[in-house]
Amino acid sequence: MILVTGGAGYVGSHTVLALLDKGMDVVVLDNLSTGHRDLVGNATLVVGDLTDKSFVESVFEKFPIEGVFHFAAKSIVPESMENPDTYYRNNIIGTINLLSTMKNHDVDKLVFSSTAAIYGEPDQIPITEESPKKPQNVYGHTKLFIEEILKQYFRAYALKSVSLRYFNAAGADPEGRAGEDHNPETHLLPIAFNVALGKRKEFTIFGNDYPTTDGTCIRDFIHVSDLAEAHLLAFEKLESGELSCHSFNLGSEKGYSVNQIVQTVKDITGRDFPVTYGERRAGDPAILIASSQQAHEKLQWRPKYSNLESIVSTAWMWHKKRFK
Repeated sequence: MILVTGGAGYVGSHTVLALLDKGMDVVVLDNLSTGHRDLVGNATLVVGDLTDKSFVESVFEKFPIEGVFHFAAKSIVPESMENPDTYYRNNIIGTINLLSTMKNHDVDKLVFSSTAAIYGEPDQIPITEESPKKPQNVYGHTKLFIEEILKQYFRAYALKSVSLRYFNAAGADPEGRAGEDHNPETHLLPIAFNVALGKRKEFTIFGNDYPTTDGTCIRDFIHVSDLAEAHLLAFEKLESGELSCHSFNLGSEKGYSVNQIVQTVKDITGRDFPVTYGERRAGDPAILIASSQQAHEKLQWRPKYSNLESIVSTAWMWHKKRFK
C-alpha cells in the first residue's frame, strides 16, 4: 500500500489517480486545509495533520505501508514571507515526523515534492540540478532544507528518496477527474479563466519591462499529469534499487511568456478580456526554464501533455466543470 501525504491537493490528487490507474492500493493523509476529499478517487482518505506525531504513527500502525509520496506542505510564497513560523513548523516539523515514523516502521522509500524555488534567481538558463541553490523565500528554504534532511536520513538510516523539483505545474487531468481548486486562487491560469468568465474585472500582468521578447516574464510550464507520471517512475526506480538519494528537475524545457499564455487562454476559451500591466513583483526572475535531461535519462520520463495548448485546454475543461 502506498501512502500519499497531501494527496487531496493539486499535484497530489493527480498522482493518486495515476497510482489508482495502475491498480495500486492508496491511502491519502491530508488535513483538507487546502485539499478536497472528492479528488482522491477510490483511495482511502484519513484526515489529520503531519505535525501530530501520534496521529502519523497511528496511520502506519493501521495500514501496511510500503512507500510514501510526500506532497503535504504549505506552499504560498507571499504567505511564507509574512508568516515564516507557520511554514517552518508545518513543512519541516511535519516532514521530520513523517520520516521518523517511516524509520520506526521500516518503510524506506519516499518520493518528495520539491520545487524550482530552491534555485532563486538563476545565474544561467536552462537551470540544471547543479545550479546554485539560493532560495529567495521561506517556502523555497523549507523545501531545500528538507532535501538536505533526506540526504542525512539516507546516510544514517538507508531511507531512500527521490526529490522532484517542479517548475510551473499547470493543466488538469485529461479525463476531467481533477484539477486546480485553490482558495484564494494564486495561479495564473485559473485567474485568467475567472476573468474570461466575467468573475473578475481584468487580468493583471506584473511587469512588462523585463529583458524578454515581449517584456513579460518567461516561465516553464509542465502539465500536472506529466508530473504525476514522474512520481510513479521515480518510485519504480527506488523499488528496483536503481536510485537511492537523488534530485531531478521536472519542466517542459520550453519557455512561454505571460503574454503568450494569456493570448492562448483567449484563443482556447474564445473570449476576449481586458489585460492591464502592473509593477513587477519583488523576487520574480525574468526567465525560468528547466533542464530536465537527468529526468529523461535516469527516470526515462517523457512529458506527454506539456505543450501550451494541452495545458490550457485541459485546465479550461476542468475549470468550466468545477466552477459552473
